[in-house]
Amino acid sequence: MSYLFLCVFVCFSDPEWASYTLGVFVCQSCSGLHRNISQISKVKSVLLVPWSDAEVEFMASNGNDAAKAKYEQKVPVFYYRPTHTDCQLLREQWIRARYERKEFVCVERQEPYSAGKTEYTHAHMHTNNMMTSSLHLEEREGGMKRKREPKALMKIHTLNASFQPGKIGQPHGLQVTYLKNNSTRNIFVYHKDGKEMVDWFNAIRAARFHYLQVAFPGAHHLVPKLTRNYIKEGYMEKTGPKHTEGFKKRWFTMDDRRLMYFKDPLDAYARGEVFIGSKENSYIVLPGLPPSTQGYHWQFGVTIVTPDRKFLFTCETEEEQQDWMAAFQGLVNRPMLPQEYAGNHSHGSTQDLSKENIYIFYI
Repeated sequence: MSYLFLCVFVCFSDPEWASYTLGVFVCQSCSGLHRNISQISKVKSVLLVPWSDAEVEFMASNGNDAAKAKYEQKVPVFYYRPTHTDCQLLREQWIRARYERKEFVCVERQEPYSAGKTEYTHAHMHTNNMMTSSLHLEEREGGMKRKREPKALMKIHTLNASFQPGKIGQPHGLQVTYLKNNSTRNIFVYHKDGKEMVDWFNAIRAARFHYLQVAFPGAHHLVPKLTRNYIKEGYMEKTGPKHTEGFKKRWFTMDDRRLMYFKDPLDAYARGEVFIGSKENSYIVLPGLPPSTQGYHWQFGVTIVTPDRKFLFTCETEEEQQDWMAAFQGLVNRPMLPQEYAGNHSHGSTQDLSKENIYIFYI
């Protein structure tokens, strides 16, 4: 029996588990996901159980780099590669796509999401009021007619999607946002089939990638703009512009430079939003509240100073205060881009979008 090779490897990359049938090292969290495909991947602890010489030799002749070269030959540029901080669904479906379905070995296996600009199969989803709907993503020509008109049309250039299983209360829950009359509209959807939801997520990213290639020809670094996770979410208390009203508990979402607040996390529309600019534009984040402030319940205050007014918030714990302060300070320290100046007034792109006709809609 041998431990030596495995222990040396741990010192470099710190995985504590390995798949001795695939020849890859994995973290403890992903080891549980590999057990879900036990017909392909069998895992064991690197340190807690003995390894045979044959198993050690197999690991030595394979490894993570070799597996990546074999199983990730044709990963679409728009396909989301999850990290250890992403939800279990994204990580599980990434593992299944690589090793079980071998989607990245040949493009024919990527049909549900790879087209990117024409039409996608529909899936039955649920909105936040629990009504079953059929969700579509396609290019719509100006003269196209349908037997059933959609309940909502979402242009792809304002669309974002983010997995929110905890907020929605469903392990496959996806939050889709888009602009409607210059206000952010939320739709919360889920599907019992996890693969279906991840295919939808990557279909949206594929359509966004196609749109950005057309709207910004020659531009680089488009992938980070396909979808985005929220910087931070959670409850705080806030007061009104005169600082004389009582503080009210609200759910806050920090979406890039837009701090939106809702009465309930699953509200369709925000009650309001605060633009967080940079320090070069006189935005400042301060701990605590002005001495004369009254009417708050939570003791850990945050003050955001803008060119127009001060915004006052309170957090329930000191840890939450520090987390929000760090999120705000990160934005304040980041110089503003030209499109962010425009977005502060119009929430839109500076490009001409009149000919853009890729939509997601539900009926």
